[in-house]
Amino acid sequence: MSTIKTAVVSMIIVCAITLAGCSKDASSTEQEVPFVMVTQPSGAHADQKSYAGDVQARQQTALAFRVGGQVVERYVDVGDQVRVGQVLARLDVKDAELQKASNRAQLESAQSALKTAEDELKRFQQLLPINAVSRSQYDAVENQYKNAQAALKQAQSAYDVSSNQTQYNQLTANKNGVITERNIEVGQVIAAGQPAYQLAINGEREVVIGVPEQAITEIKAGQSAKVTLWSKPDQQFDAYVREISPAADQSRTYSVKVALREGQALIQLGQSARVFFSHIQQGQLNVPLASVSAQGQQAYVLTVTSDNTVHKTPVTLGAYGRDSVPVLGGLKANDYVVIGGVHLLREKQKIRPIDRENRPVTIQAGG
Repeated sequence: MSTIKTAVVSMIIVCAITLAGCSKDASSTEQEVPFVMVTQPSGAHADQKSYAGDVQARQQTALAFRVGGQVVERYVDVGDQVRVGQVLARLDVKDAELQKASNRAQLESAQSALKTAEDELKRFQQLLPINAVSRSQYDAVENQYKNAQAALKQAQSAYDVSSNQTQYNQLTANKNGVITERNIEVGQVIAAGQPAYQLAINGEREVVIGVPEQAITEIKAGQSAKVTLWSKPDQQFDAYVREISPAADQSRTYSVKVALREGQALIQLGQSARVFFSHIQQGQLNVPLASVSAQGQQAYVLTVTSDNTVHKTPVTLGAYGRDSVPVLGGLKANDYVVIGGVHLLREKQKIRPIDRENRPVTIQAGG
């Protein structure tokens, strides 16, 4: 009996060990099935593009002398605040003063000639009624008087012009603002109308960017935008497209002026900025960037079937966006794709699909 009893006990122990091993293997197999986040392709794609630019004044003007000459003094430089009527620079006035003196002498000569012609005409007006002079003699004296009047007007105009030119030898600011550019030096001889300073008028600010020709059709006047400064990357300012250049420059980009709706007091002229535009594209399937991988030259995503296994699905992709990419072919709207860790999974591997909130996902047949 003891031998039989010993044999029975041994069999019970072996069975218990076998059952324990099976239970452990089953538990280990269950733990090896990973939880994987999945999602369905989105039908709306938010595409965000950005362009670098710099802050400029909405209104700017070039300041220039109305006459030519040699610069003898300049009082402001780049970055200086100026007021209306403030003198910015002066030209040498010697030549202008000499011309004014010459025109003054001609004016006085014309005044004297007119006085003589006027006295002569009065004398002939007294002699004509008594026939002491002929009618032709009277007409000649009268014409001399009219010529003297015209000569005086001409001399007066020339004198007024020379007087103005002596005043034009000083350049004054026509608006309140900031000097953003200086193009003259003391001793330089400049021509009339040659820009001496660039003045940024106080007031609204805007960001000027260059948009390549292949993207200019996506931007419209009045379109909303966001602006960030390199010095304050975490702060965004509301803005809108105010003006789009009708022609490209030599770099084949179009100048776009983006006006700021807020933050005028915080933004300084010349600061570097970046403008962001968002475009929503409807009717096109999009998946997160983390869903896409590639084997060789072929892009693919991992789709999940109703039995919770993953399969490589080749796809055709569009232009990559900031967070997602459009799928042009190879995927259906009701497919489920793995969001992340695509390279860690293998073909036909079993998974436990969950959504972004860690809730279990039930995938229907054909989904």
